[in-house]
Amino acid sequence: MYLAQFNIARLLAPIDDPATADFAMNLDRINGLAEAAPGFVWRLAAEDEPSTHPYADKTIVVTMSVWESRQAFFDFTYRSVHLDFLRRRGEWFEHMEAPASVMWWIPEGHIPTVEEGKERLELLRVRGATPEAFTFREHFEPEPAR
Repeated sequence: MYLAQFNIARLLAPIDDPATADFAMNLDRINGLAEAAPGFVWRLAAEDEPSTHPYADKTIVVTMSVWESRQAFFDFTYRSVHLDFLRRRGEWFEHMEAPASVMWWIPEGHIPTVEEGKERLELLRVRGATPEAFTFREHFEPEPAR
């Protein structure tokens, strides 16, 4: 089983605004780091438009990726240069009260859809962490193959 992750964020200013320039200028760099990270499998790319903007509110941006393990995703998120940008998210994004990030297990070879990500995030928001939708803080291991 692989780990899928989906997250959303609402920009404080349009992506081409000077207020978000540092974020926008580093997107390719951070995406390249993810793609080169151990355990990386797949990510939703800008070429996948309009999937990268699936909400009516166009200030909401999404990321979605697949990893070989929760540890591989954790290491990229918190033990790479990505963390420097994560710490700065308040400069570019609104604080969201509801969960904005979700993870779930998928079979190897499955590429999740944005709709699937949106459904898992909504499931987390409604039910809290479950084996179908969880977070780093409240996580579940994949069920053994039958």
